[in-house]
Amino acid sequence: MTLEEAWRVHFHELEASVNKQSFDTWIRPLTFVGRQGREAVFGVPNKFFIDWMNEHYTESIQQHLRHLTADEGLEVTFAVQEGIQAPPLPNHRERRSKERQLQAKYVFETFVVGASNQFAHAASRRVAEQPGEIYNPFFIYGGVGLGKTHLLNAIGNAIRQRMRDVRIAYVSSEMFTNEVINSIRYDKMADFRSRYRTIDVLLIDDIQFIAGKERTQEEFFHTFNSLYEDNKQIVISSDRSTRELADMELRLRSRFEMGLMADIQPPDLETRVAILRKKSEADHLKLDDDVALFLATHIKTNIRELEGSLLRLGAYSSLTGRRVTVDLVKEVLRDTITETPTIISAEQVVKLVADRFQLKVADLKSKRRTRTVVFPRQLAMYLCRTLTESSFPEIGRQFGGKDHSTVIHAVKQINERIRQDPQLRATVDTLIKAIKA
Repeated sequence: MTLEEAWRVHFHELEASVNKQSFDTWIRPLTFVGRQGREAVFGVPNKFFIDWMNEHYTESIQQHLRHLTADEGLEVTFAVQEGIQAPPLPNHRERRSKERQLQAKYVFETFVVGASNQFAHAASRRVAEQPGEIYNPFFIYGGVGLGKTHLLNAIGNAIRQRMRDVRIAYVSSEMFTNEVINSIRYDKMADFRSRYRTIDVLLIDDIQFIAGKERTQEEFFHTFNSLYEDNKQIVISSDRSTRELADMELRLRSRFEMGLMADIQPPDLETRVAILRKKSEADHLKLDDDVALFLATHIKTNIRELEGSLLRLGAYSSLTGRRVTVDLVKEVLRDTITETPTIISAEQVVKLVADRFQLKVADLKSKRRTRTVVFPRQLAMYLCRTLTESSFPEIGRQFGGKDHSTVIHAVKQINERIRQDPQLRATVDTLIKAIKA
């Protein structure tokens, strides 16, 4: 692949992964000048642009271009060129208007449902059908890249489709914080409060980022109360459960728990394949069964990474004219995946955990509820879910016919304890290394 082709591929990757405002401000104005010896030279509008790029983007762009061109000595440099205009930064009002808009691409029809997200999806649909009437507030939590933002936007888009006049605010907690700061700075708190307390639906993404920000929490607390008392729908997403929001005020956490809470787990193999199929159809990319299975087997925990890899393959295929095959996947994504993943069985996991806690395998599969057995059993279930392709029901059968809900509960319990207990995290890491060895 030539350097120019590599830049076109990475340009499209950046367009998909960087937020629109940052992309339009810093990436779109870049002009590929050409190659000068070991340097890939890009034209920029001014010296400030060079300083910003070097601080925020140069290293990442350089790494990706080195990978795509198979040239580890490539260096990215910038040169000021006349005639390149830097786009004006949007003013506060324009920025607020754009960022409060829903993303039209995120609808229920494009959300792939599996065992890991079925409850959150069903609850989201019900909220969209009856906003402010049931499940208020609605709190969705789960790891990065699992579909929380998709569901928040899908709720808003579904409500908008049915009720054209409804006032919806979709906002990240970072944007909410920035609006609080600017409102204080410019003495506009009355406008801020009026704007947020007169809406019909509030969708706030990544609420964990207001933890530790006292004034932002204060304003959100009163905004929440005002909307809740008026039966306005509130939907909140977080990367962790309410119990894990350590720096969040107790009065806020208790309000989050007043309604319905739904978690999203990493998708199983079948769901990952289905996600790839739906995404490839939407992008008009031909994806053979063996390619979809290969990708889904190697990228397990993050839907965003899965879709990003597919986008990268599509761009590469389009620009080079090569068909997407398993060999092409290995070539293009060699920095993302390993060619031969370790195949781990549930039996291996159960045996190792039993040995670690000086128990018999039969103890973990029994109905005993003593503390010395319950925790190792939950830990073994968690590791089975993390390291194998077994579904919740299949894991339950491995443990003497336990119900799948028991397995789901065990995985949640261990997930939460790992986040709170560094010693347990270290124990889990040690077990994982031993299992993979």
